[in-house]
Amino acid sequence: MFALVDANSFYCSAEQVFRPHWRGKPMIVLSNNDGCIVAANKQAIALGIKKFQPYFKAKQLCEKSGIIACSSNYELYADLSHKMMQVIARFAPEQHIYSIDESFLSFKHCTQAIPDLAAHAQNIRRAVWKETRLPVCVGFGKTLTLAKVANHIAKKWPGFNGVCVLDDESLTKQLFTQLSPADVWGIGRKTAKKLQQNSICSVYQLSTLTINQLPAGFNVELQRTIKELNGEVCKTWDTVRADKLQIFSTRSMGKRIRHREHLNQALAKHASIAAVKARQQQSLCATLMVFAANSPFDETPCSYKILCHFNPPTNNTTQLLKAIKDNINQLFKPGVAYYKVGVGLLNLSSEKNQQWDLFVPPQENTPLMSVLDQINQRYGSDCAFFAAQGINQVWGMRRELLTPQYTTNWQHIPPILC
Repeated sequence: MFALVDANSFYCSAEQVFRPHWRGKPMIVLSNNDGCIVAANKQAIALGIKKFQPYFKAKQLCEKSGIIACSSNYELYADLSHKMMQVIARFAPEQHIYSIDESFLSFKHCTQAIPDLAAHAQNIRRAVWKETRLPVCVGFGKTLTLAKVANHIAKKWPGFNGVCVLDDESLTKQLFTQLSPADVWGIGRKTAKKLQQNSICSVYQLSTLTINQLPAGFNVELQRTIKELNGEVCKTWDTVRADKLQIFSTRSMGKRIRHREHLNQALAKHASIAAVKARQQQSLCATLMVFAANSPFDETPCSYKILCHFNPPTNNTTQLLKAIKDNINQLFKPGVAYYKVGVGLLNLSSEKNQQWDLFVPPQENTPLMSVLDQINQRYGSDCAFFAAQGINQVWGMRRELLTPQYTTNWQHIPPILC
């Protein structure tokens, strides 16, 4: 058996952890620069909020209906997600973290040790709530797809109390007749629409199809999904993730950049972020791509890009920052109001099998980078950083509705009055 544990409206629920008076109230969370709505709880959706619509279109409705709006607090979400996954991991011998708010559990060879799966799922929910104050739903199934379907039922359908176990054929058949193919993991809108055009309107109808009965034009992935719906394991998670071949860090600015120094600071910030990711997967960069552009909707759209090569390859932040500083004049043009900037680390190679150049001395400073990463991992992102990133980042991401970073910033620790 497999289980999927999924947090309910995770971003909104995370905002409510340290603000109990917000629980049960309509909430939304906005994207970078407070652009659009990326998360909304069921109370906000009931009031007419639509996910992924621009915030300015929904702002009047939010003010009128008392919907709480927050900027994305990524530091808080990441830390609470880590704590939640640690709690969930205690309830199964094998765990796969699928996303920031979803985790698969495998109970292979140990199902007999758990006589009541529904009770076990409720224990997971209670433990996560007690230790993190995050509400979760749990779905059990013989395959990953069935676990996903069960989780959908547990979350969306009343009467299941946050838990659904698909281990009974008659119950599964009854539920499948009420589910649309669009509710199944791996079936997108286009595929669901195409199935409907072929008179396949329920998951039960889909699950009864054989390969020969499947209409023409569907790929092998749908065949695997059908097998999974019938309890045949076809999908597994990768125990070892392949290293990224390219690493990018980009962002649209909260405020337009009009000065050379500010552009250098923004690029240095993204180079630092990319370098940390490269060190985490023990990769070295042979080519650094740096770009800066104004908005494509400006009267005169402009975009500039440079490539910097390193021999030998590096993941040393100081080397990347020096390359940006030496070439900043190729990117900065007076009169251009830069809106989007970023860096990319290309031609990545393994740090374990590094090949040195006989005539070029190494420029790495591994101890410094290691200490820097350890400090930021323990005390919070950018607790220690390079001065090239700037102290007062006026170009930084706009987060006017940002809540405190309760668990990662010493200054934001909530006071307790006794």
